Amino acid sequence: MDLTRLIDRLIVLMTTALYPGTFDPVTNGHLDVLSRAAQLFDQVIVAVSGENSAKQTAFDTKTRVTLVRENLSLHDNVTVEPFDGLLVDYAREKKARVLVRGLRAVSDFEYEFQMAQMNRHLDSELETIFLMPNEKYFYTSSQLIKQVHLFGNRETELVPQNVLLALRELSNEKKGSRRDLS
Repeated sequence: MDLTRLIDRLIVLMTTALYPGTFDPVTNGHLDVLSRAAQLFDQVIVAVSGENSAKQTAFDTKTRVTLVRENLSLHDNVTVEPFDGLLVDYAREKKARVLVRGLRAVSDFEYEFQMAQMNRHLDSELETIFLMPNEKYFYTSSQLIKQVHLFGNRETELVPQNVLLALRELSNEKKGSRRDLS
């Protein structure tokens, strides 16, 4: 067997997982789930949803990728990439066999269950696993984080330092543009 074929076989045996999301912004809850996934899988790709997401984002895709990437020093088996299009197509392209999703509370389950079932319908070989973050992050969502930090400028210890600084900068920009309008 030549070296190329051997490497291809080894890659197939490695389990690659995708951890998809908008990560707008990445929170300590996201990073907690990521840390758990990094212990379970050979490779984890944080798949940051690009501009095709239905969600309005505070940060552009490049910034969101950077904010996640700056928090990966503890994980040598994790990479971050932007993606557009259907997640199942991206998973196939990356040869990922598992999707990682975080569940905070029962209220997350219905939406996540529907997504997992649709992904299974589109690709029956792609599995979805749900990981729970540490309980101190159960009530955290990116939406709440943005509201607290953009309108209240508070320290919450729910986001990494680079995200806190980015939120403060964004808050200052928004305040400046509101002053310019008055």
